[in-house]
Amino acid sequence: MKKPELLVTPKTLEHIKALIEAGADAFVIGEQKFGLRLAGEFSVSQVEEATKIIHEAGKKVYVAVNALFHNDRLDALDDYLKEMQRIGVDALIFGDPAVVMSVRELGITIPLHWNPETTATNWFQANYWADRGAKRAVLARELSLDEVLEIKENAKPEIEVQVHGMTCMFQSKRSLLGNYFLYRNEVMEVENRKENKNMFLHDKERKNKYPIYEDLNGTHIFSPNDMCLIDELTEIFEGGIDSLKFDGVLQSEDYITTTTNCYRQAIDAYFDKGEDAYEEIKDELLAKIEEIQPANRPLDTGFIFKETVY
Repeated sequence: MKKPELLVTPKTLEHIKALIEAGADAFVIGEQKFGLRLAGEFSVSQVEEATKIIHEAGKKVYVAVNALFHNDRLDALDDYLKEMQRIGVDALIFGDPAVVMSVRELGITIPLHWNPETTATNWFQANYWADRGAKRAVLARELSLDEVLEIKENAKPEIEVQVHGMTCMFQSKRSLLGNYFLYRNEVMEVENRKENKNMFLHDKERKNKYPIYEDLNGTHIFSPNDMCLIDELTEIFEGGIDSLKFDGVLQSEDYITTTTNCYRQAIDAYFDKGEDAYEEIKDELLAKIEEIQPANRPLDTGFIFKETVY
């Protein structure tokens, strides 16, 4: 079996260096004008500098262009893609077909990673986009383990799965929190509204707090819990999943670095020493993450062990 890639989301250029030391294999970067829910903002010049650092370390850099592109952004998208081609990044993460059209028209040769967020739910879709140039499919976070493994068995492209971090529940293109109030059909308290990246929707009925923020792409609302599969990776390893993503959006640099290293240890233990070595350390790694986990962000396993009802 081949080791899966450990994909992480850095916040700054200096953070990239720390994550390389921590054992990351690949990095998702970009800027909010073109990419959704990024851990950090990287201008074109910073993408270029980051690419040099990452490539010198023998790692890969993926640039997010997975926003929804209305006509007023298409010219800027074309210019941005030309810059990414010049820089020589390793992949473009996209969801909007406009990116595919631009790539074809401009003769861009950068590989594509298809990531439509919540709608990548079967291998038919993955193969459809593979036939149109996608090297990788990024699966929805709402899938069970059985569904993930079935997709991997039948999919042509590489398969990427999130194993740690927040899950986006809802996005509105409007820059207004009021949209979500209508969606919920009730009024909920909003904490820290003036602090754009430190706000929570407080649902007193369910006793949950949902991280929320607004940026150029609208309003983003996240799950009340963080996914953590550090002690549940055996079947994912056995299934041959190509890339394991730790999404560090809204987390601190220290948290991202420490957690990245924990997953590095888990991957190396299993693939270098065997399953027993991983079984011996997985509880210790989980405890290490639990020690630094923010008090208002409980850990769970997301949808990976939930039963699918059709």
